[in-house]
Amino acid sequence: MVDINNRYTVVQTIEDFTQRLQAGSLRNCVVQGIDVSLMCVNWETVDTENAFFLGCTFAGIDEEIKLRRKGAHFFAAFSGLPYNPYRTSLYTPAELMLGYEHGGDIYSSLDAKIYRHFQDHGGHDADIVEALVQRIHDYSMDAAMKRLLKTDPVTGLPARKAVGFMGGHVTRRDDPHYRKTAVLARLCTRAGYFAVSGGGPGIMEAANLGAYLATADDTAIDRAIEILAAVPNFALPNGTINPGYVGQALKVLKQYEKGAESLAVPTWFYGHEPVNMFASHVGKYFSNSIREDGLLAISTYGVVFSPGSAATIEEVFINAAQNHYAVFNFCSPMMFLGTTHYLQSQVYSCLAQQAVGHEYAKMIMISDEPEEVLRFLQKNPPINLGYHDPGVTA
Repeated sequence: MVDINNRYTVVQTIEDFTQRLQAGSLRNCVVQGIDVSLMCVNWETVDTENAFFLGCTFAGIDEEIKLRRKGAHFFAAFSGLPYNPYRTSLYTPAELMLGYEHGGDIYSSLDAKIYRHFQDHGGHDADIVEALVQRIHDYSMDAAMKRLLKTDPVTGLPARKAVGFMGGHVTRRDDPHYRKTAVLARLCTRAGYFAVSGGGPGIMEAANLGAYLATADDTAIDRAIEILAAVPNFALPNGTINPGYVGQALKVLKQYEKGAESLAVPTWFYGHEPVNMFASHVGKYFSNSIREDGLLAISTYGVVFSPGSAATIEEVFINAAQNHYAVFNFCSPMMFLGTTHYLQSQVYSCLAQQAVGHEYAKMIMISDEPEEVLRFLQKNPPINLGYHDPGVTA
């Protein structure tokens, strides 16, 4: 029987695992993805009461039986999957594009294979086993992103000052808002912020592009966009991915080989979209709802909204609810880059009216100028409310 009243310590490296073996205890530890068969362990000297082994490899069934008798629990490795649910790190664009050769079949990539598997197993309506495996995978993404951002135990803020960038996935590479988003992401990265996007094409690609080029000269964005705009849309008329879209991104990466870091958080729910090649870290999810809420939650230092459609508007009000109720204890800036779009749609005025009387009312701004948005961001750090407003009703 599992003791759910205990808190667990996750062990994901050989070094940590070895240290705990030497100390003689794995009690209430979750050991994830480690090949134990490579080690000669005297289990008689190790306390394994209520220990969990997730996707670990053992020398044989006798060893597992011995550990079960000593109070351990096992989540076996799964076969036949194109992905590892027990992985302990985020993806990289290169890893997701594994199997794709420049100019070849875009659907030969690992990313495309995982998407086909996702579709073949029911998509968002997967059977119980596939659903469980996907949830384990998505939890692994959660944990890996927390390690990347490194929350300060004193302030509760991430060491990386994450700023989210939201906007339309169909925005063309030659659209003025694409360039403005890239410029703002570069400015933010140079100012010490950490750009986070939804990991797709359009505005999301622009954000990771701008962050990537933060270490390049000031002409780099226009040069890069000139290359990218040769293939402005990610989809062909029949709805398939235009391989030239990724090909142009690879040309930019070849010209500017060492860029700054940023994070992309996409989902296989939108697996028809190409891999965002400019992010250094990719936290890709199966569940879009978990990914959507989590993406906004980690953007503690603020969120930039460039023009977008229904999904972007949804993100505006998810973010507003997080601020409104201090769901994660902090209230953060909400910045709109595109006055005509957000004033005509009344999204901005609706949000401002909803915020009246709340702390985040002073954290909302709208502009067409990336430099002005950055200044607002710098003047408005996150506010630690640390409580749920008792005067607020749903």
